[in-house]
Amino acid sequence: MTFPQSLHLFCRVVDNYGDIGICWRLARQLQREHAIDVTLFVDDLLSFRRICPDVNIDSDRQEISGVTVRHWRDQNGAFSAEDIADIVIEFFAVDIPPGYIAAMVDCDPRPVWLNLEGLSAEEWVEGCHALPSSHPRLPLTKHFFFPGFTSKTGGLLREAALEEERRKFQSDRSAMTTFLAQLGVTPAEMSSLKVSLFCYPHAPIAKLFDAWQHGETAVTCLVPEGVATDAIRGFLGGEAKTGAAQTRGALTVRVLPFFAQPDYDKLLWACDLNFVRGEDSWVRAQWAGKPFIWHIYPQDENLHHVKLRAFLQRYAKGAGGIASLSTLSLHWNGAPDGNAEEPASWAGIWSSFQSDMAEITARSVDWQQQMQENGDLAANLLKFAVALRSDAAKKSV
Repeated sequence: MTFPQSLHLFCRVVDNYGDIGICWRLARQLQREHAIDVTLFVDDLLSFRRICPDVNIDSDRQEISGVTVRHWRDQNGAFSAEDIADIVIEFFAVDIPPGYIAAMVDCDPRPVWLNLEGLSAEEWVEGCHALPSSHPRLPLTKHFFFPGFTSKTGGLLREAALEEERRKFQSDRSAMTTFLAQLGVTPAEMSSLKVSLFCYPHAPIAKLFDAWQHGETAVTCLVPEGVATDAIRGFLGGEAKTGAAQTRGALTVRVLPFFAQPDYDKLLWACDLNFVRGEDSWVRAQWAGKPFIWHIYPQDENLHHVKLRAFLQRYAKGAGGIASLSTLSLHWNGAPDGNAEEPASWAGIWSSFQSDMAEITARSVDWQQQMQENGDLAANLLKFAVALRSDAAKKSV
C-alpha cells in the first residue's frame, strides 16, 4: 500500500477567511492532484460558507469537492486507531483533540504529524522549517512545516493548473470584460484604473480614497460586501451592499458580492492593482502577476510590522529598490517609513506609486518565476511526509 492514503487537516478560524481559505485550498489540491482521502476539521462553517457556498452550516459531516468536511465542535471526541489518518496536520498550532492524539500512539505505523505554520519572510523561518518537537508525555514527534519564499522552506500554495488558467484568462480581453460586466462595471469604468480592495477595517481607507478622488486618473475601486463596511458606507453615503456604487471626483467605488475562491482569483487577475489582507489573498495576489499591497493581520506590540518589513526587504528591494511600493505598503499598515525626513501626503504617496506601476508589474512577473522554482507547498509537504515515514521505517528495522 502506498503512503499516504489519507490526511486529516485541523483548522480553527481566527482571521475570518484567511485560515479557512488556506486550508480549503490545500485540502482540495491534495485530493485533486494527489488522490489523497482528505478530511478537513473546521470550527466555523459560517465563515467557510462565504468562500465556498456549497457548505451546509447545519451539517456535522459532508462531502464537498471530494473532501470530507467535519464540523469541529469541541475537544472531547473519542477516537480509535482506525480513525487516524496517515498524515495529521494542525494548522497554525491549533490544539487537536487529546483523544485524537492518544489514538495516534496506538497506530502502527504511527502517522506523520505536522504543524503547518503561518507564512512569513523572516530569516528565522528557514532555521525552524522541518524541526522536530517531541510530545512531553507520549512517544510521538511532531514536525514544523513552514511555507515560505526560499528553497529552504515549504514554498507557497499553488495548484498545478493555476498559471495556465491565469494566462488564458488575462489574454482573453473578452472574458475579462464579461466577468467585470457581470459585476456591474460599466464600459466607462473598464478603461479606468481598476483596483480590488480587501482589507481590515482599520486601514486608512478614507485617506487613500481622498487621494484617488482628487487625482487626475480615473479609479474604479471594487470592494466585496462586508469589507471595511463603515469606511465604504461613509464614501457611498448609504448602505454598503452588493450593487451599491458612488462616483466622487475621479473615484468610483462599487460594492461586489463576496466571492467564492475561484471568482476571487479572477477578480485579482482582472484588476490593475490589488489590495489584499492576511495570508490567503496575499498569496493569491502574488500569483496574479499584478501589483499588490498587503494589509497584514495586526499583532501585539506591532510585531506584524516586522513581518511586513521582512517581506518588503525580499520583494520590493529585490529589483534594486522600488521605494514607492515600500512607502505605500508601510503607510497602509500604519508603519511610516523611517527613512522619510517628513510625513508624506497620501496624494504624494499615491502619485509616486502610480508612476512606478509598470516597474512593479515587471517585478511581480520576476517574483512569480522565482517562487515557482521553490515548488508548491502541497507537493513539498507530501515529499517531506514520505521522507519522514521512510526514515521511521528504517529505524524500526
